[in-house]
Amino acid sequence: MTHRPWIALAAIGLLSACARATPEQRIINDAAAALGGRDRILAVQTLVIEGEGTNGNLGQDMTPEATGQTFTVSGYRRAIDVAGRRVRIEQTRTPNFPYFQGQQPQTQVLGLDGDVAYNVAANGNATRAANAVAEARRVELYHHPITIVRAALDPAAMLTNARMLDSEASVDVMTADGVTLTLAIDGTTALPARVTSMTDNANLGDLAIETSFGGYQDVGGLQLPTTLTTKTDQYQTAELRVTNQTVDADVRALAAPPAAASAAPITGPPPANVSVEEVARGVWFLAGQSHHSVLVEFADHLTLIEAPQNDTRTLAVIAKARELRPDKPLTQVVNTHHHFDHSGGIRAAVSEGLTVITHSANAAFYQKAVGRPHTIVPDALAKNPKPLTTETVNDEMILSDGTMTVALYPITGNPHASTLLMAYFPRERILVEADVFNPGGAVAPYAANLLENIRRRNLRIDRIVPIHGAITPFGELARTVAALGAN
Repeated sequence: MTHRPWIALAAIGLLSACARATPEQRIINDAAAALGGRDRILAVQTLVIEGEGTNGNLGQDMTPEATGQTFTVSGYRRAIDVAGRRVRIEQTRTPNFPYFQGQQPQTQVLGLDGDVAYNVAANGNATRAANAVAEARRVELYHHPITIVRAALDPAAMLTNARMLDSEASVDVMTADGVTLTLAIDGTTALPARVTSMTDNANLGDLAIETSFGGYQDVGGLQLPTTLTTKTDQYQTAELRVTNQTVDADVRALAAPPAAASAAPITGPPPANVSVEEVARGVWFLAGQSHHSVLVEFADHLTLIEAPQNDTRTLAVIAKARELRPDKPLTQVVNTHHHFDHSGGIRAAVSEGLTVITHSANAAFYQKAVGRPHTIVPDALAKNPKPLTTETVNDEMILSDGTMTVALYPITGNPHASTLLMAYFPRERILVEADVFNPGGAVAPYAANLLENIRRRNLRIDRIVPIHGAITPFGELARTVAALGAN
């Protein structure tokens, strides 16, 4: 049977008051029939999906718009308790690029059990993930044809906004448990073509996550897709090629491990803890957690190096800077590179009136990022809008007023990012850098390139002040690179 859902939509204006199905219900009914029938869908208890594919590296690639860095995914297994709304994903990821943990395969176990999201490390230790992660995984459960259509068939679901676009019929679905998504079905086959949901991202604001489906095949009387492709905003972030899938098979244990189930809920980012260490006269290390910043005092103003992670961290660092020198305005922030964990506070810095100094390759991206809407979770800039002012670095930028001098140089040729800046204090013989050398790290894939950049510019350095890790003597970098060469 050929399904033509556009006929139902074209007849919206002709429906009588006694019509038994709304246009929205007709779309769902067509999709259910194409997948194998309403009764068959409602009878499904479990799904097990196995395959291989790729994961993207959103926000962490070489440039803001690049998508070349991926993880090869093998051993993928997603077990879904459809009725119980539980899921456990097991996969092995191998990076195709130099990575902090090295390029060896990394096993991941990610789960959701009710309100509890959990992760299981390679050593078997289970931890509870934040509530925001649980919510994201709860939404992701519906990014499959069976789960979204089954949820839409529930009388408690709310169906709205039936429409046609590019030969696809779409309907908005609010599930019985309050998740809002859009289902689009193919105009000829009526098979689900894609599911889209909206979420918030600290850097990108309101964005769509879309999973599209292809290569349907019969599995136990149901039509199931053999390719699932996910886009986050405009970027492809996952592709799964299904090699085996079963309906109502044994899903094994999906319950959250006791260590995760008994852990306290994590309702938001941890409270900011900003410690202060004076590195030299007019230079402070603002640390205390995983991502650090550096405050620099000039004769009539202050400059901050790095606005990391999110509003919570960056606003706390800004407050600490103003507390240290309340008589001088904080006017600038130097961004070491575009990676989302190092630029997640840029919008907060703009909301506080700071000029952003960054690599020239970042300017256009930050202009767009500052202009994007943040309505799902309004952030500091959404609440206090201000325009973005940038100063860009190409080969070098010297910040100097006689009392303090800081030279900003790109770190060229580094496989971590093409937008890296390092800050050099010639009088104090200090170097500030992010990611390319993390003292004490298990691997150091970027350290040799950093040393090459330092030597090429003939910089005289006594200490490295890293954005990750503790302040360390410069000799530690040289010893690390030498050890790498020996291996």
